[in-house]
Amino acid sequence: MIRIGLISDTHGTFDDPVMRFLDPVEQIWHAGDIGSLELADRIAAFRPLTAVYGNIDDHRVRTVYPKFKHLICENLSVVITHIGGYPGHYQPEARMWIEQVHPRLFISGHSHILKVMNDRRYNLLHMNPGAAGHGYQGIRTALRFVVDNDRITEVEVGEF
Repeated sequence: MIRIGLISDTHGTFDDPVMRFLDPVEQIWHAGDIGSLELADRIAAFRPLTAVYGNIDDHRVRTVYPKFKHLICENLSVVITHIGGYPGHYQPEARMWIEQVHPRLFISGHSHILKVMNDRRYNLLHMNPGAAGHGYQGIRTALRFVVDNDRITEVEVGEF
C-alpha cells in the first residue's frame, strides 16, 4: 500500500497549501507543466517525484522528464502524460499508449479541469488533477489516493 499525491500544471508554483495537502503522501506524480527544473527539484526534495514534461516546460525539463511515463506501482499499471485527453476524447498518441500498454490508470493534465472518471472501453480509471499552480482557473486542485495492490482507494481532492 502506497499513498500517492497527484499534481499537474504547477506552472512554477509549489506553495504551502499544496504542500500541506500532500504532506501525508509517500510519492508525488506530476502530469506536466512543471514550470522549471528548479521547481521539479524542490518537489523531489519534498517527496520522491515521478513526472512528465508539459507544453510550457523548457528544454532543460524535457531532458530530465519524458513526454509519456509508464510505471508499475504495487501491481497497478499506470501511464502518465500531459496532453492526453480523457475517455472518448484521447489524443492519438495517448490512445496508442493505452492500446499497447493496457494501463489500469491513465493520468493527464493540461486542461486545468479536475476529472476522475472510468473508461469502460479501455477498462481503466482516468485522472486529471486539474491545476495546482496559479492560472486562469479560480480554484487550484490536486489529488491524493492510495494504491493497494492493483486497486485505487481513498481518493481525495484538495482545493486551494
